Amino acid sequence: MKTLLELHQVSKVYGTHKALDLVSMQVPAGSVFGLLGPNGAGKTSLLRIINRITGPDSGEVYFLGERLNARHSARIGYLPEERGLYKKMEVGEQALYLAQLKGMSRQEALRRLKDWFERFEMKDWWKKRIEELSKGMQQKVQFIVTVLHEPELLVLDEPFTGFDPINAELIRKELESLQKKGTTILLSTHRMESVESMCSHIALIDRSKKLLEGPVRDIRAEYRQHIYELDYSGAEQAIRFDLPSHAVLLTDVEFEGHRRARLKLPDELSVNSAVRTVINNHSLISLREEIPSMQQIFIQHVNQNRPHA
Repeated sequence: MKTLLELHQVSKVYGTHKALDLVSMQVPAGSVFGLLGPNGAGKTSLLRIINRITGPDSGEVYFLGERLNARHSARIGYLPEERGLYKKMEVGEQALYLAQLKGMSRQEALRRLKDWFERFEMKDWWKKRIEELSKGMQQKVQFIVTVLHEPELLVLDEPFTGFDPINAELIRKELESLQKKGTTILLSTHRMESVESMCSHIALIDRSKKLLEGPVRDIRAEYRQHIYELDYSGAEQAIRFDLPSHAVLLTDVEFEGHRRARLKLPDELSVNSAVRTVINNHSLISLREEIPSMQQIFIQHVNQNRPHA
């Protein structure tokens, strides 16, 4: 898979605070890449470097194999967590102004804005001042001006903040549509449900260092603990006597008229043995492996990275 954005050994220091410490990562073209980390981890510093708001003290950033430079700015869209609209300007006037800063002609900007305003049910907002809009309405305006020039890389810092569930779903669907058209999305968020549903790849940073990076599916598989949930019919704890000797029965409880057991098995062969045993002696209803969520992996890694008292 082609790499759109690459960071190599990037470091940044503010006074005595080290914001980034030799961070390297690769963002595949066409991916939705989640940038995860607790508050103060260094995520915003990284995003500001990618958008050339500031520069690294050391290390390099590459865009499609070329060292990041001013020419790339028009190919990047950035939605910062701290929104930056001019409160006294009219919505339409501001949207046109920001579009033209990204190199669009007034005519093309008007055409695209008309389409977006209709899609987001904002046709009556054109002459309103930003200060007249609710926070959620302002968010929709800023999202539109971020994607209007159809950037190759879309950098979003907590994009769902301030949205109600309906508008958050609207934005999520638009991001999904953009990604299908080839836009690469770099998403910084605390919402683990967004990571689970949207991201194909992630990087986790904490205390200025990268702790983890890779495809979400591979990371979740790597941290699996071989714990299975098995539903069967039978007497209480009956399954205990039929399991392989190396299997560990964690729980066995009544659940909706049958039994639900949780088993820890050391390998794939044990799964086959356990299933054969249940089929021979009980009625098997279902079997599934418990794969750790990104939230569980996030918490585990961040806790491991904290200094112990």
